[in-house]
Amino acid sequence: MLAVTALKKSFVAPDGERVQIVNVPQFSIAAGEQVALRGESGSGKTTFLNLIAGILAADSGSVSVDGTDMSTLSEPRRDRLRAEKLGYIFQTFNLLQGYTVLENVLLGMSFGPGADRAHAAEILKRVGLEHRLHHFPRQLSTGQQQRVAVARALANRPKLVLADEPTGNLDRKHAVEALQLIRDVCREQTAALLLVSHDPEVLGAFETRQDFAQINRALVDTQR
Repeated sequence: MLAVTALKKSFVAPDGERVQIVNVPQFSIAAGEQVALRGESGSGKTTFLNLIAGILAADSGSVSVDGTDMSTLSEPRRDRLRAEKLGYIFQTFNLLQGYTVLENVLLGMSFGPGADRAHAAEILKRVGLEHRLHHFPRQLSTGQQQRVAVARALANRPKLVLADEPTGNLDRKHAVEALQLIRDVCREQTAALLLVSHDPEVLGAFETRQDFAQINRALVDTQR
């Protein structure tokens, strides 16, 4: 489902020096597989997810999602593939403040197979927001906003779900519930899941865990 090969990304620091953030020789996830990737703050894990999603362009290397190399696609086709194949749970939510909870999910669905009001309402019910459908993000708690982000990412029945610290802004009870929801829906849809976190309890729930520092040569080279 996901195959990463020789993926590299660097940025120019304020002093003009080019700093390599991601250098991943090889990484893959099979259809339906659920993998937790441990990464500390500033380790490049969010950049890695953004490269996989096609939000950032890599300096070199390839990312293949469901057999399609994203680096060969035009920007419109890459956007289309992301809408149809990927679900991304952002650490910072990225909700549209001028739209209601339900509208945020429906808008996300409209870029893929199409908006389905009944399905959007159902998945919002599953994250405990059935009474907040017509609220705006500013009227929600931080934890509730995170649950909207979870619902939006899962609504299009993606083949691959990327989750960047999806429980970071939730209390422990809601964190457990949100994590279980993400994993259950991925199983139902046979979707692969790549979740990054530094929370030991979140990481401990996964049978397959990897350390980002072990797959990212940029970190290894920095530590020499």
